[in-house]
Amino acid sequence: MTRIGRRGSALRGFAYAVLVVGLLLYLGPFLIQLATSFKTDPDAAQNPVSLIPRPVSTDAWDAVAGNDPAVDVRMGRWLFNSFLVTICVTAGRVLLGSFAGYALARLWFPGKRAVGAGLIAVLAVPGIVLLIPKFLILQRTGLYDTYGGMILPLLADAVSIMLMRTAFEAVPYELEEAAIIDGAGVFTRFWRVVLPLTVPALITVVILAFQGSWNEFVHFLVATSDPDKATLNLGIARLTTGSLGSGTRFPLKLALAMLSTIPIALVYVFFSRHFTRSIASSGIK
Repeated sequence: MTRIGRRGSALRGFAYAVLVVGLLLYLGPFLIQLATSFKTDPDAAQNPVSLIPRPVSTDAWDAVAGNDPAVDVRMGRWLFNSFLVTICVTAGRVLLGSFAGYALARLWFPGKRAVGAGLIAVLAVPGIVLLIPKFLILQRTGLYDTYGGMILPLLADAVSIMLMRTAFEAVPYELEEAAIIDGAGVFTRFWRVVLPLTVPALITVVILAFQGSWNEFVHFLVATSDPDKATLNLGIARLTTGSLGSGTRFPLKLALAMLSTIPIALVYVFFSRHFTRSIASSGIK
């Protein structure tokens, strides 16, 4: 083997070693989280980073299933609320993002540039500064402690609109011109000509919207105080700061945290190929 070949093999081996180390660092916390959820409380306190439970215990998962009368885990209700809110928000962001993105990319209307600049400005505003105005508006409009108050403020998303705008601008306008000659209206051109060509961007919006709404916590914290309206993340936070706040209960806490990450992981794994393709084709940096 030549010197260049040996050097290339060494560099390739080093690159694989770096990738393996990075993979272990990335997956390590999840593996510890999973292992700890099957530990007893004393074992979790004494061996917090061990990947082998001694002994193996399913007490935490029994409590998650609602079989522990000492812990008020409303898992069924939390999951129902989370999926309801997440599905509605995801569908709304895909719909509104597509319509608004197409309008900004293809249609002319007064103030079009101002709207685009306003969307960029919205991205620069920290969400934390909007909490009090959100709370006051929800109270004044009668949406506090309702599903409408949890869903409606999250439907419009600047990132989804800008992403779909970029995707629509990448579609050759000649395709729409041909549809115009055939007598197609605006909605027909949008629905049958342009939208099918932006499927990767739509998949990206679905992933980002699902992830964002499933992991949302701060908005729900100010939108409802009703335990029956709590989402999974909100319910876990109230549980760990309430009845579990005085003790460690690491296995139960990490079992709940593990359960909250599973839907996001499944959605990303299922749509990851489309997500990567969209990033490569839409110019997202």
